Amino acid sequence: MVRIVLGIVAGFIAWSVLWVGTDQVLRSASPEWYGAHQYGMEAAVFNTEPFEVDTNILLISLFRSIIFSIAAGFLAAFIAGENRRSPLWLGILLLAFGLFVQATVWNYIPLWYHLIFLALLVPMTVLGGRLKTINTGPVNAE
Repeated sequence: MVRIVLGIVAGFIAWSVLWVGTDQVLRSASPEWYGAHQYGMEAAVFNTEPFEVDTNILLISLFRSIIFSIAAGFLAAFIAGENRRSPLWLGILLLAFGLFVQATVWNYIPLWYHLIFLALLVPMTVLGGRLKTINTGPVNAE
């Protein structure tokens, strides 16, 4: 049970670090496009002003979320030593946190993005866990 909890915590931290880290890299690599968009959205949310989102950035965010969810599910399964409960509970935790974050920007981002982003968190995390094959014993070398 301790390993399952550690797997869930590690997966959540990994997903979060990957998300924030790649966001910072993209801001630095493309300050006029990605960076300006993200800073503009933050200012709009803070000042409750209208903002026009870039669909390409939303698609990049969906792609990042899919990749990070798969990786986090794999990591959770690896640490937990099992590939069912840890990725599922990690996916549920990511969904709960995702609901909170999406609620803060609900009026600034199109509904299709919110629905796809949230709907993919659990299945992609579970998929990542399933990619980790659990070794149940020694392999017969015949």
